[in-house]
Amino acid sequence: MLKSYIAFDVETTGLNPVENEIIEIGALKVRDGKVADRFMEFIRPQSPISAAITDLTGITNEMVASARTRSQVIPDFLDFCGDDVLVGHNVSFDYSFMKISASKDGLPFEKMGIDTLKIAKRVHKDLDSKSLGRLCAYYHIENKAAHRAYHDALATAKLYQTLAHYFEEEDPKLFRPVQLVYKAKKPRPATQKQISFLSSLIRKKGVQMDWDPVTITQSEASRMIDELLKV
Repeated sequence: MLKSYIAFDVETTGLNPVENEIIEIGALKVRDGKVADRFMEFIRPQSPISAAITDLTGITNEMVASARTRSQVIPDFLDFCGDDVLVGHNVSFDYSFMKISASKDGLPFEKMGIDTLKIAKRVHKDLDSKSLGRLCAYYHIENKAAHRAYHDALATAKLYQTLAHYFEEEDPKLFRPVQLVYKAKKPRPATQKQISFLSSLIRKKGVQMDWDPVTITQSEASRMIDELLKV
């Protein structure tokens, strides 16, 4: 079992690290098996938080309105991480968002990591779900605020220590840190149908929107169309 590491979790505006944004980072620095430092901060996104994300996380647009921007928060989090191994539940998801967020400001984020979801899938094939909530319930690990970044990170750290206690000796390789890798998928360009419909909506609504029909992606076009249909 690692005695020193960073357990972390992010809350986001969606599932795609290229198109969506981080709205909260929660992390704890573990030293000799104990919490030595914490990182908890909102990030003010460029796009509004949807009702679905608010329902899931409890994070509202009002809560992030006065938060710092991505470019202000991410460097501080990278300093917090230092050279530590990252521990997360489905850590590749959180890592992908952090990797993309850092790269937007030209910052590297190359890390070794341990995934408690990967471990759970191997050692708990009998469980119907390997979600963080299900595993915490199974091991009686308290999570006071599920789907809030710091509390999920803390629960993940407890889960990692519990899994290592019971299973590391019989399968040590499963618990070794591995290089985390994320390669962003290239966004697909908007279809001609989307571009034509978007142009028509902009004219009908009489609004000014900053967009380029040559470079706009399918997801960007869909988001702009949805926004215009609400006007």
